[in-house]
Amino acid sequence: MTYKTLPSLLIRNAEKWPDKIALREKEFGIFNDISWLEYLANVKNFALGLLSIGFKKDDKVAIIGDNRPEWIYAEMASQSVGSGSVGIYQDSILKEISYIINNSDSTIVVAEDQEQVDKLLDMKHEIKNIKKIVFTDPKGMRHYNDDLLIYFPDFCEDGKKYGNIHKGIFEQHVNTLSENHTAQICTTSGTTGIPKLAMLSHRNLITMAKNLGMVDPKYPTDEFVSFLPLSWVGEQMMAVASALFFGFTVNFPEEPETAQDDFREIGPNFMFSPPRVWENLAASVQVKISNATWLKRKVFHSLVPIGYRSAELKFKKLKASFFLKTAYRFADFLLFRPLRDRMGFSNIRSAMTGGAALGPDTFKFFHALGINLKQIYGQTEISGISCIHRNDNIDPDTMGAPLPETEIKIIDGEICSKSPALFQGYYQNEKATSDTLIDGWLHSGDAGYLTDDGQIVVIDRLKDLMKLADETKFSPQFIENKLKFSPYIKEAVVFGNNREYIAVLINIDYEIVGNWAEKQHLSYTTYTDLASKKEVYGLIEKEVKNINNSLKKEMRIAKFTLLYKELDADDGELTRTKKVRRHFIGERYSTIIKALYSDKDTVPVDAEIKFQDGKTAAVHTELFIKSV
Repeated sequence: MTYKTLPSLLIRNAEKWPDKIALREKEFGIFNDISWLEYLANVKNFALGLLSIGFKKDDKVAIIGDNRPEWIYAEMASQSVGSGSVGIYQDSILKEISYIINNSDSTIVVAEDQEQVDKLLDMKHEIKNIKKIVFTDPKGMRHYNDDLLIYFPDFCEDGKKYGNIHKGIFEQHVNTLSENHTAQICTTSGTTGIPKLAMLSHRNLITMAKNLGMVDPKYPTDEFVSFLPLSWVGEQMMAVASALFFGFTVNFPEEPETAQDDFREIGPNFMFSPPRVWENLAASVQVKISNATWLKRKVFHSLVPIGYRSAELKFKKLKASFFLKTAYRFADFLLFRPLRDRMGFSNIRSAMTGGAALGPDTFKFFHALGINLKQIYGQTEISGISCIHRNDNIDPDTMGAPLPETEIKIIDGEICSKSPALFQGYYQNEKATSDTLIDGWLHSGDAGYLTDDGQIVVIDRLKDLMKLADETKFSPQFIENKLKFSPYIKEAVVFGNNREYIAVLINIDYEIVGNWAEKQHLSYTTYTDLASKKEVYGLIEKEVKNINNSLKKEMRIAKFTLLYKELDADDGELTRTKKVRRHFIGERYSTIIKALYSDKDTVPVDAEIKFQDGKTAAVHTELFIKSV
């Protein structure tokens, strides 16, 4: 057998390392080991279950839920019978779920628990092509008797019986697979509207894993923690494609809420997360230090500059003096090593950030702590990655150099790429495919340029680049990333295109600012109440002034206001990967934005907030317009 498809790699691993741990899932506080042989058996039985109900190659398996082994079993099973799967974010609303299921031609849905099953049953009339809903968690499902429903182990048992009658049929299907078959359909981020369905082949995913491993090595002995949504292409890169290619162990936390503690217990060797995770980690460290004793705060603020100095020399490829090396060893022993251990990075060899640009301040912070953080650049359409920093060439202002077999060029200021990992196109959307793939080049929609040493610099989305009325050009994303390095600011949306000055809508971090408010003996009830406090405006004003000091004079923030609610993907303000939908926000909050460009000091708000359970609440408040 040639190992050119993901299921064939699974068979190879089961033959090569039958007893080695492939997957590990935490339940009731205990990690349960799953060997490569058991992994294969579960995939085989689910695949046979699909065949037993007449599953065809044009059908798809949609999967929704938290990260669990069953997700990967179902995904690999659908690939094994010549089809593919599509992941759905677990917090998706009904409209998004029905859109993805119907437009991907899915006939089977694997749903984790009662919550997800209820969503699907509530819209049965909208997803008429569904033959079965396979649920993996039986809790609360005892009295459900819908004919569509079947428990995951029962489905696999039916498949096992089918296999006993049709001997060798699973292997026959795997052997006839082509590397050019569609393996996975990944949803794009959808910053400009509804997400598109990008088709990735076995060849796309395997060459991506191979080429990434050539510059950022992975080993069979490595441990990886899968805690980000498996519907995201970044998690597919690591937990599925790379894990199968290199044979390392994938660990699943017990619950999303326990992920940080489980992460620390495992101590993974590498990690890949979007900027939001790194920003939250940096903010949590700063908050914990602010809550520490005066001695610990003194130690932290005395030693962190040593880390920053060491990181800056590393970025410039300069050698540290004997004095600095000695000072760093002392700081590492006293502060950095315990901090890394607390965050779960005691065994980390390589950490990666991608999906959007990470602010240089946050990037330098982690290097100061001794974490080998690398920027990556890529899109869903190129299997998640096209560029990455090398260990000996890390620059916080770039996103790294192209992977082997990857070409990058700039066409009219737009970053374009080409590689064997380039997707097959958008599912049933030829117009979008032809607009994105032109003469074999993927047009990213990102503005950027290549440095003299071949590294890519991403400025911003082409459509998001702005210029003031005096023709001063600026990147809103750059300013937003600066703002989000503050632990008190969770999200920021910058405006100013064709305006006299730059203004910004700011989301406070409710937990961190709430903690600050309690220390100030400042009472509050809700997010809206806290964000409307004059004292909170004063706190954020200080943060904005500090950030302005690090910006060029013509790019400084002139006004801001604190939004009365958090930006939410359910409201269409963010994508499921937490990217800002700038145009949508500009329309929804147009009245507030107009006030930012007037001589008003306040703006009244009468709005409606929708909660996850579908309930709504009216909001009547007043926002302050703060000049800086």
